[in-house]
Amino acid sequence: MNMIEAVKICFNKYANFNGRASRSEYWWFFLFVIVLDIIANAININLYFIIVVGLFLPSLAVLIRRLHDTNTSGWFALLLLIPLIGPLVLLYFMVIKGTEGPNNYGLPVA
Repeated sequence: MNMIEAVKICFNKYANFNGRASRSEYWWFFLFVIVLDIIANAININLYFIIVVGLFLPSLAVLIRRLHDTNTSGWFALLLLIPLIGPLVLLYFMVIKGTEGPNNYGLPVA
């Protein structure tokens, strides 16, 4: 999967918290969001805040679908609220390989 495909999938599943997201889908979308945030911040701080608010739901949705791919509950996204340790635990789940074959959250992403 390339960046364009990942971004299209994430916007098509804008607020879909069901199913699974592959590692490449998550990381390409993550890179897209970071680059867009940097560009928007360089242009205008108000534009930056508009972009952040607009991309919050698709970013959360792809995070939860990525957790589902590792056969982990989407509620683990709440670990972001725990300083330092929470994001490190989530980073682990984002980098590990997803479950091969079906899991509790559906079939693997093609």
